[in-house]
Amino acid sequence: MKVVFRVDASLQMGIGHVMRCLTLAQILKDNGVNVEFICRKHEGSLIDKIRSSGFVAHELKVFEETEVDNKLAHSHWLGATQQQDADDCINILKAEKLDWLIVDHYALDEQWQKRLKPYCEKLMVIDDLANRNLDCDILLDQNYCDNFENRYDKLVPKNCKKFLGPRFLILRDEFLKLHKTSKKNKKTIRKIMLFFGGSDDSHETIKVVKILPFIKNLDLSFDIVLGKNNSDIKKIIDLCRHINKVSIHIQIDNMAEIMSKTDLAIIAGGSTVWEACCLGTPIYTVVTAENQNIIISYLDKIGVINNIGLSENITSEDMLKSIEYACSHAYSFFKMGYSASKIIHSCGSSIGNVVSSIVKDN
Repeated sequence: MKVVFRVDASLQMGIGHVMRCLTLAQILKDNGVNVEFICRKHEGSLIDKIRSSGFVAHELKVFEETEVDNKLAHSHWLGATQQQDADDCINILKAEKLDWLIVDHYALDEQWQKRLKPYCEKLMVIDDLANRNLDCDILLDQNYCDNFENRYDKLVPKNCKKFLGPRFLILRDEFLKLHKTSKKNKKTIRKIMLFFGGSDDSHETIKVVKILPFIKNLDLSFDIVLGKNNSDIKKIIDLCRHINKVSIHIQIDNMAEIMSKTDLAIIAGGSTVWEACCLGTPIYTVVTAENQNIIISYLDKIGVINNIGLSENITSEDMLKSIEYACSHAYSFFKMGYSASKIIHSCGSSIGNVVSSIVKDN
């Protein structure tokens, strides 16, 4: 059995799509499936990461901006038109018909999927937005928001099998093994983790690092997690050189271990939010991309995270006030983290249903 993922990472779109696909790919591989990837070679792509994880990755070149269409809100993320991307993928796939093609890309819709369907037995889409028509046999959206169970009803075929909500979270084993870690009885915030994605294009880490020397009367330590594509790495290291109790971690593979030991995670509003929720870690979010708004606003409204706001509106002073507020209201934050873990108490436990549908329904 053969499955191919069509997914990208870049400085602009981040690494979350590829990372969750890699997790699902590993589960499929463990079930005896031959898995390959097709990725466009954007700046900040994770093609090397995919290959080092033991998978074949086919590269597509990035075209000039004049050759990119604007049909969808995220068309500019593709680095080609949908027509060109479909043709490029067909050139790779035409030698043999796939069992499954799995697509995780906001810049692709039913136009692309209809073109690729003759080259695969079945097609699956991983999505978060519910903002375009999709032609697929399986839809997976792991998010929790208003109307999450019905928002795709008019966007996918009637016979599409839908896996919706956080019980279908694609989480790495390292998080699932630590899921029962509980912080609900803690009373004091002592350790804070920062992570704003693989590239942190909005420079949120710098905003926090600048105020660390001004945090008074608080016995805090900080774990600063950076992706290798973060352009501020050298500056951050220099700024932290003379600050006590700061540890910097670059391109790590033990995020769950670090996050499980932290009392507060200040993070971008992407997939890392679900990882922190799984561990019951209290969360401050910063919305760094428009597509995060709906889900983050909902989670903030129901009280399982605390959203600081949009990155462009947040200053270093806002970060300082937020940290000081959390430390003076620690009980409320630990309670919030516990509520988050309860909402997804079965997080990841049902991803096996998705895998079974892929492996058996072919």
